[in-house]
Amino acid sequence: MNEKDIKLLAEFPPVSTATWEEQIHLDLKGKEYEKSLIWKTNEGFNVRPYYRAENIEGLDFPESLPGQFPYVRGKNKSGNNWLVRQDIVVTDPKSANLKALEILNKGVTSLGFVFKDCRKTSAAELKLLLKGIQLEAVEINFILSCKYKGFLEALLILLDDLKADPALLHLSVNHDPIGRFVLRGKFCHNEKEAFEKVKTMVQLGEKYPHLHLVSVNGTSFNNAGASIVQELGFSLSIGAEYMTRLTDSGVDAALAAKKIRFNFGVGGNYFMELAKLRAGRLLWANIVKAYNPVCQCEESTSKGGFCPCAAKMYAHCETSTWNKTIYDPYVNLLRTQTEAMSAILGGADSLTVLPFDVTYEQPTAFAERIARNQQALLKEEVHLDKIADPAAGSYYIETLTASIAEQAWKLFLEVQEKGGFLAAFREGFVQSQVKEMAEKRRKSVTLRRENILGVNQFPNFNEQLEPGLEPSLFEMEDHSEEGAEVETLKLFRGARQLEALRYATDQFAAKNGRPKAYMLPIGNLAMRKARAQFSCNFFAAAGYEVVDHNGFDTIEEGLASVLGAKADLIVLCSSDEEYGALAPEIYQQLKGRAILVVAGAPACMDELKEIGIRHFINVKTNLLEALTEYNKMLGII
Repeated sequence: MNEKDIKLLAEFPPVSTATWEEQIHLDLKGKEYEKSLIWKTNEGFNVRPYYRAENIEGLDFPESLPGQFPYVRGKNKSGNNWLVRQDIVVTDPKSANLKALEILNKGVTSLGFVFKDCRKTSAAELKLLLKGIQLEAVEINFILSCKYKGFLEALLILLDDLKADPALLHLSVNHDPIGRFVLRGKFCHNEKEAFEKVKTMVQLGEKYPHLHLVSVNGTSFNNAGASIVQELGFSLSIGAEYMTRLTDSGVDAALAAKKIRFNFGVGGNYFMELAKLRAGRLLWANIVKAYNPVCQCEESTSKGGFCPCAAKMYAHCETSTWNKTIYDPYVNLLRTQTEAMSAILGGADSLTVLPFDVTYEQPTAFAERIARNQQALLKEEVHLDKIADPAAGSYYIETLTASIAEQAWKLFLEVQEKGGFLAAFREGFVQSQVKEMAEKRRKSVTLRRENILGVNQFPNFNEQLEPGLEPSLFEMEDHSEEGAEVETLKLFRGARQLEALRYATDQFAAKNGRPKAYMLPIGNLAMRKARAQFSCNFFAAAGYEVVDHNGFDTIEEGLASVLGAKADLIVLCSSDEEYGALAPEIYQQLKGRAILVVAGAPACMDELKEIGIRHFINVKTNLLEALTEYNKMLGII
């Protein structure tokens, strides 16, 4: 900094926190600071309206560098070049291979092959699947059914046959018996055999340093409605369970740690999701350190001592399905783009952006192309791959990282005190925690405290789905198997109940015509416009035809218009002060020819109810409950 700059800065003396706080209280003009500016998160801590250098005093990790233990700032010393992944469902090896070769020329650097049927795969079939793919240049991931036998052996035979350089191969087999237990309620055969298989796979893959053979699927918690802290805390607990089982059975701690891969979902809470990955690397590094992995790396200067490279978390991310919608599906593109940025800026090693239509159909080629290009855009035009940990130094993000790490660590220790993840899951602790949070979030959606654009806020008034969709699209995903030992996690979308309600209206409308909600704005200009707009969005969320109006000068004019339009619902939009006179007169003149709804919560509500006016909507109204009631009154359900 030169002398001129120093003089310039001297003209702007530092402002203390006390001065900031004093000014904020003045600007609030009597409003409560806590209610107005403090964000009470689902993660167990509150977020302030601003952060300063003093908020990160005492934290040690902001001083670390990229590539240094505990890897908060990422595993790489420079750059942030993540892998662009797309999954392919394998129905037959030849067609899957053709698709793989096609998308490798379109920006994909990581392939996922999903095997859904339960059969043994030979080395010859794998050779056909991987034909023409330069294995040293692309990451290959296999997502298997639990009943696949001998898959790893067949893969290793093929790799030996191809004489591939082990040091250059990046592969994974998504084997997660605990994750299966979480969703299905039982192990594939039995618990003992499941962990013996894990041990065998890890030992067989020792020759390949970048072959991940044990997965921790945190995506299940994410898509079940868990909080960010719960997803991280429970995922770390599963990782520790694998480490304990493997090391207790004689597997070297460094080898065990290097074979584990974490799969996280990424939701729409932009900065929180970014900080989640940073906090995850911090905690996992310290968890692995507790197992005292001994370093045997050829290039290491600390052979025989603690192995820091074993403490590196490998994290694959996938955009969440929890906040995705069937209605107004192109909004999913906006959601996945911000989620992708969270994962990338947080330091994800690889990323899958799910196509925008994945919630309701087998993704089209167009949707898959857009999903790939979303990542290409962030690489080639935004250059997010050029800088390691761009979030470093942000007082807000550094504080979020520390807060998430603190809360996730508390949850991790609580699970450990119960005997580890499986013991806590069998006790029902994990399920109860996730269910409680999922219900809280579900209620927040119906109260519009957690917004899902196009569903509970600003729905597309003109959108209508054709009848014939599968009912399962609007139901919870229950993967429990017959004879499940425990209650399982249920996956669902936050929008599913409201979308099911709206779809019922669409089906009704196909045969009977669409119910009509007509706005009757009268009186105070500002209030009637605001309440008419609110009410239009409210009833459009149920799929009703909404008709707005600039306003009426008299009650007679308004009633003539709305009754002439054969409205099913008439929504009176005015000011609280005027409702006492307007509502009774309109109610009397209607004589039951339509349902009268008052937009607001006026002080005279009880008096209005006494004369028979029963329906009121306002910002505190539970959207799902209210619209369900209206659908029943209109004969839709």
